[in-house]
Amino acid sequence: MVVKVGFLSLAHMHAYSYGRALNNLANCTLVGIYDPNKERGIKGAQEMNTRFFGDPAELLTQVDAVIICSENNRHREFTELAAKYGCHVLCEKPIATTMEDAEAMIDACREAKVKLQIAFPVRFATPVMRVKEMLHRGAIGDVVAITGTNHGQMPGGWFVDPVLAGGGAVMDHTVHVVDLIRWFLGQEFVSVYAEAGCGMLWDVDIDDCGMLSMELEGGTIVTQDPSWSRPRTNPTWGDVTLHIVGAKGVIDLDAYAQNFVVYDDAQNKVSERSFAEDMDLGLITDFITMITDDREPSITGLDGLKAMEVALAAYESARINKPIALN
Repeated sequence: MVVKVGFLSLAHMHAYSYGRALNNLANCTLVGIYDPNKERGIKGAQEMNTRFFGDPAELLTQVDAVIICSENNRHREFTELAAKYGCHVLCEKPIATTMEDAEAMIDACREAKVKLQIAFPVRFATPVMRVKEMLHRGAIGDVVAITGTNHGQMPGGWFVDPVLAGGGAVMDHTVHVVDLIRWFLGQEFVSVYAEAGCGMLWDVDIDDCGMLSMELEGGTIVTQDPSWSRPRTNPTWGDVTLHIVGAKGVIDLDAYAQNFVVYDDAQNKVSERSFAEDMDLGLITDFITMITDDREPSITGLDGLKAMEVALAAYESARINKPIALN
């Protein structure tokens, strides 16, 4: 089976990496791209060696699945449209900007009997998968505390528009770490206390830094820094790290440590060149295999909802300066 795939919007920069992955797989074909921004869509289609569609319905009648890389607040719109045409969905994170929209997306896909997967590619990084296996076999005993980071550069564009993005750094980066911890431990978050600041690192009117203190069912404590704290001169966009403390030992995870640091006097810059496996390729391979094998998504709509729920609770906590209990 060759899975026919299309894109609904290229607003998110990950779309181009996903497109390269699709073009490198033998069991799928990239049929085309629809983007409300015609100029961006045409340029992206040329870069990915595919066709631009001016009408999403025309694209959706020709594909088995879509990848949604729109602005966050349009995820529901495009997911419901794809479900209407019977297309499976891989939606960029966060799943949405409100709980209502996330629940509607899950319901629409369930009622249409199509699969909804959320894009958390960090699950497919080799160091991350090894930590998952270590925790599963009890290598450090019961986990009692975790501290994590998902730092990054300030992305600009629609990411700093609170309506389109649903939030700033806390929305953008909390969900990755929360998803990993839920996946590692199979436990839900039960409370969140957060502080967040707007324009503290960058000239933006949205949160660009924050700190979250959380608790998991069973009492494990978690802290996370999701700030856009990496300067433009940083050799890479950011990081995903976890320091996991167990009753019998400690695991330190750096998901992006597989790289060479290159000091280039000719270009007067420092850069990092990765030698790690392509986690975006891992995500896309998993999505296509899910369809060909007719299995359930490895990263479900509920996974996306639960990760976003923590981010939304963090904003409410920062607003009222009190911990928020989660259901």
